[in-house]
Amino acid sequence: MTGDKEDLIKYRLYRAKDTLDDARILAEKHKWNSTINRLYYAAYYAVTALLLDADLNPSTHNGAKSNFSEYFIKTNLIPMEYGKIYSQLFTWRQKGDYDDLFDFSNEKVIPYLEPVANLIELIESNILSKSK
Repeated sequence: MTGDKEDLIKYRLYRAKDTLDDARILAEKHKWNSTINRLYYAAYYAVTALLLDADLNPSTHNGAKSNFSEYFIKTNLIPMEYGKIYSQLFTWRQKGDYDDLFDFSNEKVIPYLEPVANLIELIESNILSKSK
């Protein structure tokens, strides 16, 4: 993708929202492992937008998780509950994608839909408030 940093940040926020929509569609179809995958990626795109806005550009998913924790959770710029949610989704996404004979249930997945939506909104408002 070509464009400046602001274009990339906007694109990642768009991807976060679009991927959250995908997660909701998959949840309606009771595709729990795929829903977890999409929830993780929705959060990941938002987190990477936030990191890019702060001139941080980790090259791995684990790096994104570490940077998010170090620069935003531990400094209380983002509430700790979102760090826990992101970390849990990171672990579950790997489990759902790579572990054999492992399936999520609606009881585990549904409670994460709204917090991920809230995280995306929080990150977007954090970024937008800086640009004013």
